[in-house]
Parts: sequence; C-alpha cells; structure tokens
Amino acid sequence: MKTNKEILCSILKTVQMGQCGIRSVQDKASGTGLRRALHDQLTEYDAIERQAYDLATRRGWLMEPLDAGVERMAAMTARMQLLGGNTDSKIAKMLVQGNTRGMIKSLKNLHQCSQIDGQVDELAQRLLNRERENIRQASEFL
Repeated sequence: MKTNKEILCSILKTVQMGQCGIRSVQDKASGTGLRRALHDQLTEYDAIERQAYDLATRRGWLMEPLDAGVERMAAMTARMQLLGGNTDSKIAKMLVQGNTRGMIKSLKNLHQCSQIDGQVDELAQRLLNRERENIRQASEFL
C-alpha cells in the first residue's frame, strides 16, 4: 500500500516530468493555439508543484526534485521525436502520450492508498483533471 507521502511524491514527479516535457518542446510549437495551450499547461503544473511543496513542508516531508539526468533524457528524447515535419502534431502526440502515462500512474497510486488524506487527494484530483484537460487540448492539434 502507498502512503500519503508516496502519493504526494508521485504527484510532484509527474508534474515535474510534465514541466520538463513542455519546456523541451515549447519553442518548437508553430501555432498560436498550441503555444497558448502549452503556456497554460505549464502555468497549472507550476501551481500544482508549489502546492505539493507547500503541503510537504507543512507536514515535515522532504520531497526530492526530479533527477537532472531524467530531465536531460526527456529533453533529448523530445528533440529526437520532433525531427522532420508536422511539429505541432508531433508535440500534440507527445502531450497525449505523456498525460496518459501520468493519469495511469496517478490512478494506480490512488488505488493503492487505503487511507488517503483529503489534501493529498484534492491535489491528486487536480492533477488528474489537468491531465484530462491537457489531452483534450492536445487532441485538437493532432
């Protein structure tokens, strides 16, 4: 079973992976709509990250940031996937895939926690809602 601290840590890592992914493709988006969607998604991820760190601090939990090596690999993978044409569609595909992975991870974690704390659950639901919205937005650009 997962603890509330483990759930919060997973939320934080998922958000940080999303931030990393968006930052690695943001300057490659050519359409105004996609650039705006990426900006909105990043802004929401930043807010969720701050909320996760604030909650952890209030509980006395130490949250480790995403490993720099993971960030570098994600950025390199994104650059490789964007080679060739139709960049906005490729970015959208990457967003759908990344957010789907995040949703699956989040849902599995929530199902593995028997006594989820209300604030942790609220943040997890906020992340799930963001991921659903990200998929909806990205699907317009496929």
